[in-house]
Amino acid sequence: MSEKLMLPVLPLRETVIFPGTAVPISAGRPGTLQAIEAALAGDRRMFAVAQKENRDDVEHDNLYTVGTIVRIAQVQKGGGGVQLLIHGESRAMALQFVDAGHGLTAHARAMTEQPPVNAEDPAFVALNRELRDRAAELGRRRGIPAEMLQQFMEGVTEPGAFADLVSFYVEMPPEAKQKLLESLSVEERLRSLLLIVQRQLALIEAQEEIQQQVQEELGERQREMLLREQMKAIQRELGEEDEGREVEELREKIEALGLSETVREDIDRELGRLERTNPQSAEYQVIRTYLEWVTDLPWSTRTEDSLNLGAAEEVLNEDHYGLEDVKDRVLEFLAVRQLAARRAEAEVKEDAAVEAEALEGTEAEQPVEVLEKEIAEAKAKATAKGPILLFAGPPGVGKTSIAKSIARALGRKYVRIALGGVRDEADVRGHRRTYVGAMPGRIVQALKQAKSRNPVILLDEVDKLGVSYQGDPSSALLEVLDPAQNHEFTDHYLGVPFDLSEVLFIATANYTENIPAPLYDRMEAVEFRGYTELEKKNIAQRYLVPRQTEQSGLEEGELELSEAALERLITEYTREAGVRQLEREVGKVARKAARRIATGGTTRVVVERDDVNEFLGRTRVHPERASTEDVLGVATGMYYTPVGGDIMFIEVSAQQRAHTPASGDADGAQPGFGNLVLTGQLGDVMKESARAALTYARANAARYGIDPRKAWGSELHIHVPAGAIPKDGPSAGVAMTAALVSALSGTPVRNDVAMTGEVTLTGRVLPIGGVKEKLLGAHRAGIRIILLPRENLADLEDLPAEVLEQMEVHGAGTIDEALSIALRGAKMSEGRLLFPELPLPGGGGRGMEGELRLHRGA
Repeated sequence: MSEKLMLPVLPLRETVIFPGTAVPISAGRPGTLQAIEAALAGDRRMFAVAQKENRDDVEHDNLYTVGTIVRIAQVQKGGGGVQLLIHGESRAMALQFVDAGHGLTAHARAMTEQPPVNAEDPAFVALNRELRDRAAELGRRRGIPAEMLQQFMEGVTEPGAFADLVSFYVEMPPEAKQKLLESLSVEERLRSLLLIVQRQLALIEAQEEIQQQVQEELGERQREMLLREQMKAIQRELGEEDEGREVEELREKIEALGLSETVREDIDRELGRLERTNPQSAEYQVIRTYLEWVTDLPWSTRTEDSLNLGAAEEVLNEDHYGLEDVKDRVLEFLAVRQLAARRAEAEVKEDAAVEAEALEGTEAEQPVEVLEKEIAEAKAKATAKGPILLFAGPPGVGKTSIAKSIARALGRKYVRIALGGVRDEADVRGHRRTYVGAMPGRIVQALKQAKSRNPVILLDEVDKLGVSYQGDPSSALLEVLDPAQNHEFTDHYLGVPFDLSEVLFIATANYTENIPAPLYDRMEAVEFRGYTELEKKNIAQRYLVPRQTEQSGLEEGELELSEAALERLITEYTREAGVRQLEREVGKVARKAARRIATGGTTRVVVERDDVNEFLGRTRVHPERASTEDVLGVATGMYYTPVGGDIMFIEVSAQQRAHTPASGDADGAQPGFGNLVLTGQLGDVMKESARAALTYARANAARYGIDPRKAWGSELHIHVPAGAIPKDGPSAGVAMTAALVSALSGTPVRNDVAMTGEVTLTGRVLPIGGVKEKLLGAHRAGIRIILLPRENLADLEDLPAEVLEQMEVHGAGTIDEALSIALRGAKMSEGRLLFPELPLPGGGGRGMEGELRLHRGA
């Protein structure tokens, strides 16, 4: 029996100390510090015993009775506590705990362990060896270095001491360690410890197996996420946390874009390059800019169409006056889209109803938001393919504003792309990223601006595209405007396809003949005609005057323009098919009125017709007016320009030459040839019309009572006034023929008739274009009798009713029919053209009424 010892108590929390171990301990409780002081004052030995429960207060009944006698090897004080290094010497049992006032004291007695009966017993030897092997394997699994593990295994050979060391270092609950401490039998302790070590090994194997399975099940995304977390930690250590956060923000934005797998693969590749690139390098900035462009594009964001035809019609009528044909075409366009969207929605709902009936009562029922998304996708696909509208017409007639109204009626975003003067293909398709300062093309920039994948994009002035050594931008538009191709439009900068099929493209042009044929073929032209004076007056009253009044800082009612004043502005100060110049003139009047009101001269300005000169100065437009009398050799023609129609006078002078070649016989079978002079900056086509008219007049001289000597021997001069203005076109043929026949026959042309039409050598009158504009120009000039090719009579439907009611329109299929209307006194009777009785040049009369059989062309 060992001696009884009085030792200060060292209470332990959540730990058990075994004999033969060296353990660092931190102590801070007052009672424990007193006990340590008492030990240091004696032989430095203490009774280290574990607490049953982890509490701050040290009580007798909360301490185990079996503990370890330890010796304090080192002491370090500071920070309100004590750091100890203690060595376990032997097991001991507390017979009694006494509170001596300077810490807890234990009456303890050392315990002697029970060695095996026969240390050479094979069973014991095998048990000891198995424990050592399993303990070594556990150490290796725990990552203990091989040298340290070998030193540990070789340093302790006695079975009991080895078991105590292993018991201290193996992870197990304090209760289990306490049981091993209380076990005095070495063999029993080895067996219990071996079982614990085996369990630890099995646990490690299970963990490794689970980890392997999880690693196999982890997809590339999860593995990448783990690596990124590690990368974040590395970046924090290197001070690159901001760059890492920037990349992560880009990654989160890309995740939310809803990209297709093909596009996502390319974008992820660029994102990986960004992570591997030094943030201070130029390449990093290039890649980051590229990814920012990608994240700013509306890959899956769209606005919902408002396909309400009634509301759309209200918007169009509210924003524009007139343009009825254009509005009808736009509403037809929207009606087709509305029906397609309805059909697509009905099909999706029908399929969803069938699926819901099959899945009723199950957890697989389709959520409402999924159904709504499918309906939106179906509508977008159904309305994606449609005609590309081309608004063609003169400037200022409302092409751009109609496109804005379409966007407003549909509830879509609106973006305008100005193509006038664009000469580089890269402006449309973008620059490749290999170039310094590369940027996406205008199409991609418009999508970024719209923040929607289905905006209305106006391609303004497509007829003004240029061609240079840098490529043909009109060719780049071929893919953009082709519904069969634009679902995979690839911008050179992006390098990945973007779906443009949901974009509503609208193009505008002034001259369709300047648009390349392949590009024009991809669009459906909607013709915009010029406004009539009445339409311009209504537009000014409804839109221009209120807008300019507001922009000039005037209140409603402070400026009033009478109807007569507006009419004068339209006819004498502007010359255009649209209303842009008219709005400028109204703006000038409004600003002068604002000045008068601002200076206190008046509180309200009323502008009458006679006041316009005071505000705008002298008249700047002098349109042609109808002649007041019939004139030999002068016919009134009509012409059309992009700014509207007007009349022109064709003048013919026939002067007998001083020396005329002698004719062959009395009938003039061999006449001489006279000269033809053309002036007035006539184009090639108009010159050809003049020659054709002269040839026809000469060939039918006898029928029209023309002296052959005069027809062939005269110096003929055809002049079209306003010589500084180039003129061309075939539609002056009828007017030229009438003027030539008038000059050669001596029959005057009616001054109240305006005529147009192309002439053939066989006497046919062919149709022409621009009928509406020409008739409006004639009406403006005061002419009320119109001569048209018979085939153009159908075009009268385009004229406003108030204008057509004031006009007398005649149709002609042949020159004879045209001359019966154009020449004063001529008429058709039973298929014959009858001329009035007029004296022939040089004295004498025709000798007959002038009966001529109607010549019909073959």
